[in-house]
Amino acid sequence: MSSEAFTTAMFLIAAIVSAGVLINAVFPVIYTLAGTISSSSHQVDERLSNDVKIVTTYASGGSKEARIWLKNVGTSRISPSDIGKADVFLGAPGNFTRLGLILPPGTPGPNQWTYEILEDTQKNNNWDPGETLYIRGYSDAIPGTGEVVYIQFVLSTGLSRSTTFTAGT
Repeated sequence: MSSEAFTTAMFLIAAIVSAGVLINAVFPVIYTLAGTISSSSHQVDERLSNDVKIVTTYASGGSKEARIWLKNVGTSRISPSDIGKADVFLGAPGNFTRLGLILPPGTPGPNQWTYEILEDTQKNNNWDPGETLYIRGYSDAIPGTGEVVYIQFVLSTGLSRSTTFTAGT
């Protein structure tokens, strides 16, 4: 009888030690996986909550100036630092240039752009949902009157909007 109790005790101790080893091996993997999933879902949520629509555009072939109005149609605000990290490409399709930012209220020179948040209802300098971003850019690559102009706006989050339109006088 004592040999059966000893065998049962040994199996019980082995099972407890094995469970402890298994938990120590599996728990860090589960913890790391949970962090990765959480990070990925945050990035997806951020991308889904940021959305921008090009409202209208205008470019003058003579003065090499373009004006672009963009509406924040997402559910989250876009900070001035995110706008400052944005890329603006302007010119003819296949022959455009990346413009450098001049912080507001500066006047852009050749191959530069600046912006203004219209109807900044909360007076917080953020581009809030429903507000319009007005961009003025100058580029030597803007074609002449009546020719096609290409504009692309890219936020640091990867959100990109582009369009083509005809240059005016």
